[in-house]
Amino acid sequence: MLHPGERSVQARASLPPGPRGSAVVGATIPPVAAEFLGQQRILLLGAADEAGAVWASLLTGTAGFVAAADEETIVVDALPGAGDPLEGAFAARRDVGLLALDPASRRRMRANGKARCEGGRVVVHTDQVYSNCPKYIQPCHLARDDAEAARGPISVTTALTASQRRWIAEADTFFVATQAAGLGADTSHRGGSSGFVTVTDHGRLSWPDYRGNSMYMTLGNIELDPRCGLLFLDWEHGHTLQLTGRARVDWNPDRAATVPGAQRVVDFEVQRVVQVSAASPQRWLIARFPRDPRERAHRTE
Repeated sequence: MLHPGERSVQARASLPPGPRGSAVVGATIPPVAAEFLGQQRILLLGAADEAGAVWASLLTGTAGFVAAADEETIVVDALPGAGDPLEGAFAARRDVGLLALDPASRRRMRANGKARCEGGRVVVHTDQVYSNCPKYIQPCHLARDDAEAARGPISVTTALTASQRRWIAEADTFFVATQAAGLGADTSHRGGSSGFVTVTDHGRLSWPDYRGNSMYMTLGNIELDPRCGLLFLDWEHGHTLQLTGRARVDWNPDRAATVPGAQRVVDFEVQRVVQVSAASPQRWLIARFPRDPRERAHRTE
């Protein structure tokens, strides 16, 4: 599939001509990918709500809650929970981006397509299926999964609170959902040392973009549609922080040069914030990246 946003970003990044990104990704789920899906206990999901705002959400379950029904169909035996911005969104068919992630082995795969709720499950007909290498993923291990745990209070605001700004400033991982009309949705991972995301005020943040897989699927979508969603997880306590807003890529090399290894900087303006306490019943133990900026490992999709 020709994606003009990806082509534009690849050209600005001075990549040589050639098929990349969506142009080289097929819809078929290989057997190894189907096996991987069936082993996962978390799934990141990105889509737009009825108003067109883009969100990234977390789904969890026991191994097997995500499964490949056939070579181009994924069935997820879970729905966005109460208070999630995408609660009820899949009553209608819509673009979706999935990211299956195993934090322990640091393996991941992405699947993008069209989704709809059928019988209390999300059924996804795939358009793009591909894996990413394990680098750049924060390793952590599942310590506990209490399926009976109750979801906690929900907070909805239009600006970040002081505690949420600290949460983001200390984060070493987040997930970003994007989409472009007629070209589908996508959900990807961003990671680095604590502090790699900068919060400038109550409604703005930024992060450096480093060399990745040269597909530029996230930035390609942003090139065409700045609306995107971010998800920050409190892995140890199960809390989620979801932001929706608009992103812009700053290609100024002088600004990128202020962050070692960065090729560009992405700025994000917050429009709405949803925080859910104990949104996930899972608790993870994390092996932290170095906190000293001189030791920082630069990580992107």
